[in-house]
Amino acid sequence: MGRIFTLDEARALLPQVKAVTEPVYTLAASLAEELTQAEEAKDEARAEQLRDRLQTLVQTWQQSMQDLEADVKGLWLVDFDSGDGYWCWAYPEESLDHWHSYEGGFRSRMPADQRPGVQA
Repeated sequence: MGRIFTLDEARALLPQVKAVTEPVYTLAASLAEELTQAEEAKDEARAEQLRDRLQTLVQTWQQSMQDLEADVKGLWLVDFDSGDGYWCWAYPEESLDHWHSYEGGFRSRMPADQRPGVQA
């Protein structure tokens, strides 16, 4: 079992998560644009090289998130285990303000202050 985070603990890591994610996202978007151009030009050697670079970039980002004890649930989507679900953040959100159950996933996320069982 991994680390359990309070909302404050997860929020305290968000600056690091954002600092890693933003430049990686920007580079990935640029590589994806180059990949589209290479595919349109039918330059398969270049396209394959770009696919490899994108894959390595995403894997490196994913490992960086795991090093922070966060769970990567999708591309640019990071969760922190709350003990009964996940505090959920997706790039480019400015803050960590959502929660979802273990079963519910991203589509069922809700404002963190509306998490079931939390007293207002």
